[in-house]
Amino acid sequence: MTDARQTESTSERSGIAPRFDVAFPVAGGPVPLDHGYALFSALTRALGDEVHGATWLAVHPLSGAPRSNGMLALRPRNCALRLRVDGEHIGRCVSLAAGTLNLGGTELLVGTSRVFTLRPARALVARIVTIKGFLEAEPFREALRRQLDALSIGSRVEIGRRRTVRVSGDVIVGFQVTLHDLDDPGSLRVQYAGLGGRQRMGCGVFTPLGGHP
Repeated sequence: MTDARQTESTSERSGIAPRFDVAFPVAGGPVPLDHGYALFSALTRALGDEVHGATWLAVHPLSGAPRSNGMLALRPRNCALRLRVDGEHIGRCVSLAAGTLNLGGTELLVGTSRVFTLRPARALVARIVTIKGFLEAEPFREALRRQLDALSIGSRVEIGRRRTVRVSGDVIVGFQVTLHDLDDPGSLRVQYAGLGGRQRMGCGVFTPLGGHP
C-alpha cells in the first residue's frame, strides 16, 4: 500500500483529517529554551499575519541540546524545525526552505524541507500541555481526561514535570504529558488534533515517545 493510501485509511479510522510534519534543518543560534512565542512570531513574519489564527498549524518546539545557561544549541544536520500542518498547506510551509528566521535578534538559516506522514505509536509525549485555568497537577489531569474523552481516546495518562512558557510577557503554566497504551486510531487523533491551547507556540504537540523518525 502506498503512503497516500495508508494516510487515507488511517485518517478514516481516526475520524480527524490527517496532518503532516514539515521539517527543516536549521543552522544558527543558540536560542532560548523558552522560544515558542519568538518562533511563532518569526514564522508569522515569514508566512504572513493570517497564521495568527490559523487552525491548520501547530509548531513543535525546536530540537537541540539544552545548555545550563537556559539556551538551546541547534544541531545543523537535524530537522530542528517542525511544523504540523493540514495537507493543503504543505506547499505554503515548504516555502520557508532556503530562507531565514529571526528569533529575537538571532538569525537562523532554514534548509531544505522534508515531509513526514504521521504514524501511530503506543506512547506519545508532549513537552508541555497548557489548559487555561488549570495550574495544579490533579485538576489539570481531570481537564485533560475530559479532552481525551471528547476525542474518544482511551489512554493511561502520565503527568510529568511542571513547566512554564512566556507569551507576550505572561507566564503560562503547563505540564509535560505522556500518553500510554494508545490504539492506532486514538494515537493518530492525538497527533492530528493536539491537546490544550497555544499549539502554534509549541504546546500540546505530541510525538512518539523515543523521538521523531
